[in-house]
Amino acid sequence: MSQQGAALQSYNNELVKCIEELCLKREELSRQILKEEEEKRRLQNEVRLLSDKLARVNESLASKMASRHEFDRTIAETEAAYLKILESSQTLLHVLKRETGNLTKATETKPS
Repeated sequence: MSQQGAALQSYNNELVKCIEELCLKREELSRQILKEEEEKRRLQNEVRLLSDKLARVNESLASKMASRHEFDRTIAETEAAYLKILESSQTLLHVLKRETGNLTKATETKPS
């Protein structure tokens, strides 16, 4: 019977040792979980901050692109008007030269 008691004591000691090892492993795992949860919170905060920043950049970009479109439209309209002015100036110059030529001929051919 003492042999059975010794075996039982040995099993008990081994069981306690296994339970203690499991508790240590659980504590280590708990520390890792806490560390990763903190990392998760930190990353989520960074994502939120970056998302806010991205939204602001997108708004600014959209506004600037709209302004650029207005510049493009204004430049195109101004260039078209300028070309019309150039064409009108060329036509006016041509008419003026023709009339000057006609007046010159008219004054040269009339006797005084």
